[in-house]
Formats: sequence, structure tokens, C-alpha cells
Amino acid sequence: MQIDGVFSGGGIKGVALAGAYEALEEKGYCFERLAGTSAGAIIAAFIAAGYTSREVHSIIDEVDGRQLLDQRYSFLPLNILQWVSIYWRLGLYKGDTLEKWIADKLKAKGIIAFGDMKKGSLRLIASDLTNGTMIVLPDDLPRYGLNPEMFPVARAVRMSCSIPYFFEPIKLKTDKGTSTVVDGGVLSNFPIWLFSKERRRPVIGISLSPNEKERPKNSIRNAFELFGALFETMKDAHDARHIATKYEQNIIFIPVENVMATEFHLTPQKKLALIELGKSRTEQFLKQWSY
Repeated sequence: MQIDGVFSGGGIKGVALAGAYEALEEKGYCFERLAGTSAGAIIAAFIAAGYTSREVHSIIDEVDGRQLLDQRYSFLPLNILQWVSIYWRLGLYKGDTLEKWIADKLKAKGIIAFGDMKKGSLRLIASDLTNGTMIVLPDDLPRYGLNPEMFPVARAVRMSCSIPYFFEPIKLKTDKGTSTVVDGGVLSNFPIWLFSKERRRPVIGISLSPNEKERPKNSIRNAFELFGALFETMKDAHDARHIATKYEQNIIFIPVENVMATEFHLTPQKKLALIELGKSRTEQFLKQWSY
């Protein structure tokens, strides 16, 4: 069966998405269109480029997440450098190594720019902080005077993955000025609404968070917890309305516990556990799902 797929953000927890993809592929589901945010943007791009679930599994096995974290070199002590990087560069890590890694993997399948893919097969979410707006890539690129057909897919994925304060934002320079672009999860962490107007085939979403009934309430007892609750609300509230009203029966919820979004030093055992969690949750979902 041909389906459209939507993958949520979640940082390194996105490893579980590979397990979900494996379960869907084994049952004969084939993705026609894909959408994703942050970690979901990576897996969506790899699937759109033609990677099988087994190949995605191998990519995850071989990569050491710590090697994707590229700090700037400096004579300053590490703790001072980190504060300087956040203050002036707006992120601890440059993100160039992550983008190159994505670009190399896509190039291996003959994909460099969006023009190398079937039109409309991949859509990613990023957040333009300069103009205070969401960006759907590649659809919205003409607004910036950019040709979608020529825009690198790896750069779009990198834009969607720019976790605030962790990776440096992308500076999108155009003839209209420079826009600071960060992680799409700031405005839409699970863009299942992208396919709401064109439901030509079943849409299955894979979310790295619990459903509404299982979602814990935010504990707010101090300023740090207030900031965390603000970010979580900002990240999820936009999508929650769409989920509750139309799509919940078509969403695979994979609540990943005890793993931080920025835990790039995952052990092989933790990687495997996340993949198995994603696969088992998806298999359970498919036993009762009908379209």
C-alpha cells in the first residue's frame, strides 16, 4: 500500500523512527510523500532518497554521534568557550559536520538538490526567527528569492535540525536580507497538517511523544522548569489541535523515556533499544489500524 508519512522531531531520540520505518516496510507499506521536522527531517530525507530500512539501520550503527558535534577551536578554556559560542554564535556546535554527513549520505543515492527528487515527495519544516514565521521547505523558498530546484536537500535538513543554542542557526542570505533559521520544532514539531488538504492516500504519522492521554503535566516550581514548560508548550501546542481533531487514529506514538534529545553519545545498546522500541510500537499499531 502506498502511504504518506510524517516524522516528528526529537533530536537523537529520532533513532526510534528507524525502527518504525522497518516495521512499516516489512508490512509492505511504501512512502509516496514524506514530511518531517528536525530528526524526522533526516529520516524523511533518507527514505525519500531511496534508502531501505536496513540501510538506515546500518547508517545509525556506523555513525558516532559525537563526531557530528563540531566545536569551534579557541585558546579559551572550554567552559568560557561554550558561553562565548552561545552568546556570539548562538550555538555550542557549528553544525557543518552534521550537514556534510547528511549531504554525503544523500549524494550516495544521487540526491544533491530538491530537483533531483520527485516534485512534492519531501517537505521539511524550519523556523525563521528574523521574520517570525514558519518555513516549509522547499515550498517557501521562492519567498526568499531562491530556486527550490537548485536548493541543497542537506542544507534544508540542517535548517530543520538547528536545535536552539545547541547548533548554530543557519543564516539564510538572500537579496532581501539575512534570516536566522532554527529548528522547525520551535513552530511545528510534527507537521501532519501538511497533508490535510490533499489526502490522496492514507497518512501515517510517527511521533516521538506520548498521546494526549499519556502526556504528563508540566511541573513548574522554578524558573528553569518554567522555561522548559514554555518550550514544550510552544513546540507541541500548534500540532496538538490537528492531532486531536483529525489524525490521532493514524499516529504511531513512541514515547521515548530516559534519553535526552541532545544525547549524541548513545551507546550501541541504547541505539538498538530505541530502534526496537520504534519497531515494536509500530507493529502494535498496525495490528489494529485500518484505513
